[in-house]
Amino acid sequence: MKKSSPPLSIELILEIISRLPGDSVARCRCVSKEWASMLATPYFKSLFLTKSLSKPRLLFAISDDGNPRGRGAWCFFSSPQLEDPYEKSSSSTLVSAAEFHVCKFSVWDIEIDHYSNIKYFSCGYNSGLIYFHGSRSQGKPLICYPNTGRYAILPERYTYRKHYNYRKAYSFFGFDPIGKEYKVLYMAYASGPGDHALLTCGAPADMRWRKIECSLKHEIRSDGVCINGVVYYLGNTKGWVDPDGYVIVCFDLRSEKFSFINIERFCRLVNFKGKLAMIYWEDDFDFYEAATSDSDIDKYLEKKLVADANNELHVWVLEDVAKQDWSKHTYTWSTDNIFFRRHVSIAGVTASGEIVFSMRKYTSKKPFYVFYFSPERNILQRVEIQGFFSQGFKNPCSVRTFVNHVEDLHVDDLRLLNRIYAPFDETDDSESESDTDELL
Repeated sequence: MKKSSPPLSIELILEIISRLPGDSVARCRCVSKEWASMLATPYFKSLFLTKSLSKPRLLFAISDDGNPRGRGAWCFFSSPQLEDPYEKSSSSTLVSAAEFHVCKFSVWDIEIDHYSNIKYFSCGYNSGLIYFHGSRSQGKPLICYPNTGRYAILPERYTYRKHYNYRKAYSFFGFDPIGKEYKVLYMAYASGPGDHALLTCGAPADMRWRKIECSLKHEIRSDGVCINGVVYYLGNTKGWVDPDGYVIVCFDLRSEKFSFINIERFCRLVNFKGKLAMIYWEDDFDFYEAATSDSDIDKYLEKKLVADANNELHVWVLEDVAKQDWSKHTYTWSTDNIFFRRHVSIAGVTASGEIVFSMRKYTSKKPFYVFYFSPERNILQRVEIQGFFSQGFKNPCSVRTFVNHVEDLHVDDLRLLNRIYAPFDETDDSESESDTDELL
């Protein structure tokens, strides 16, 4: 009599399933309630992120802002995030193919016009989702899963008809890994009316802005970065506290409390292998302050920065948050005849520690490059990204690049992503301190 083979262990089943694409994992969850529960555990989600075929990728959000008819529409691409690209080829330029995900993403009643000035446009990425808070004349924030284009419109903070001149897009998107919640932090314009507020993403009928307090008055000077449930961004206290003081604002999404780290100069903030890091060039300056009335910072930088700008890069990594202890590093590298600072932005840092720079603009029929810089080897590697031409862009387009994009099972579990609109209540901006803490 033929003997049946012994059943597979749970550990082996999880190991096998963790190597499947996200859509295949979703089908496995339908096998039984036991499988659905097993594949929703934090252990499996962590295993999926490390073992899945969905390796970390570079995500490109391209705005067709050179085309008047296409303004407010976005295309999403991704390409493999190269691991140790310095040993794969001895040539000066590597090539990577971009995979197309979504064409001309837009929402019929919302303008998502791209501006490089953070006063008028916020764009962030966290745990698989991309966040937009666009045009001052509309002002409705939304989140989107770039792999499929599924989205959710969030309640607008203020209606544009009230205090129009003060409707700034100062908002930050983060993920609380303990509570498994996405949250949006809105910081009111420092010299204008209104209150700071926080939104927890959830069922459309339940989403409401809640008023929060911040003890330090400051101007916003950077996009935000979320690390382990804490949102960080750069602020400037000039005119309120310090005549020329910069501060890193830290907002804990779990406790919903602010804290602050004093620093001496303008910089960019990044996630450096799970730690906060500030990055700046030797001759950097606060271009947001210098270009206060210019909505296109990219054009301003192209005019003001010379081609041979100083390429001495400083990287400070916050080793101890409580003691505010920084490890400080300085890097320079051999000149690359295509790498010009005025043409690139800092996309982020890979899990292995490479700093990724990306061109700010894509022009049809011209090559588009990202650059990997290895601090350990002091090597800059150029990579050409091919495939954007497939969408027929005819004018220069703005490009936002994000590192470490993966299929995240938290996104698959997010019921918020559907095509049902969230409620948009027109609230009065002049609520007093005695009003309820829940702002509609």
